[in-house]
Amino acid sequence: MSPDELTDEVIARLAGTPNERLREVMTSLVRHIHVFAKEVRLTEDEWMQGIQFLTRTGEITDEVRQEFILLSDTLGLSSLVDMINHGSELQEVTESTILGPFYVPDSPRREFGESMVEFDDGGEPAILSGRVTDANGNPIGGAELDVWQNAANGFYAVQQKEVQPSTNLRGRYFTNHLGEYEIKTVRPVPYPIPADGPVGMLLRDTGRHEWRAAHVHIKVSASGLTPVTTHIFDSRSEYLESDTVFGVKGSLIEPFELEEDGVLHCRHDFILR
Repeated sequence: MSPDELTDEVIARLAGTPNERLREVMTSLVRHIHVFAKEVRLTEDEWMQGIQFLTRTGEITDEVRQEFILLSDTLGLSSLVDMINHGSELQEVTESTILGPFYVPDSPRREFGESMVEFDDGGEPAILSGRVTDANGNPIGGAELDVWQNAANGFYAVQQKEVQPSTNLRGRYFTNHLGEYEIKTVRPVPYPIPADGPVGMLLRDTGRHEWRAAHVHIKVSASGLTPVTTHIFDSRSEYLESDTVFGVKGSLIEPFELEEDGVLHCRHDFILR
């Protein structure tokens, strides 16, 4: 049996898969994995190294740390899946980005303009504001903005359970009748993804860094419209051109500017499909 005949035999055995979508996915997966192995002439030692890498990835994953998502992010797969599933021909709607591994559901509801800072570690005070509208410019009252970001020390609250309050720099805000929102927070800072595991090792072995450009995560949703998971990036941040998870999009980059009240202000409008 030749390598090509082996590939054909494996695919033939998948032909009876009852679930049509599973059959399609598995057939394509097998075909591409076999092509990859033949193209690079994968050695037995390299095959075993790959098995051990995936084993370590599973072993380090727990309820806080999702190493497989980090792996997907750093290979650009997460961003590719996001583009495939959430791309829009409407150029004016807000672009989506990856969810990331640190999202926690059920953040506390916060009032218009309320601060989500519960842990003071020297972050620069900042105010995020803007409007939520539909693609025709109509304001959306009652839209929800589920917001989370890292502290000035570079860590999310979920990463420092013994240091930060669990709801620090997290909150669910709602627009007023004019579609306006306002959030008191701190200026985001760049941070490294967890690099002490197999994903960090792979980054170093391939000559890459582990840093993300400074950003705030926001999930925006409103009744009758398509929700969007997105970021606001600081225009003065490092790593905008080399964000390790390929998450930066030009339309999401905004300045944080010092105004007369002595606070940094960043304004960004969200447009829902």
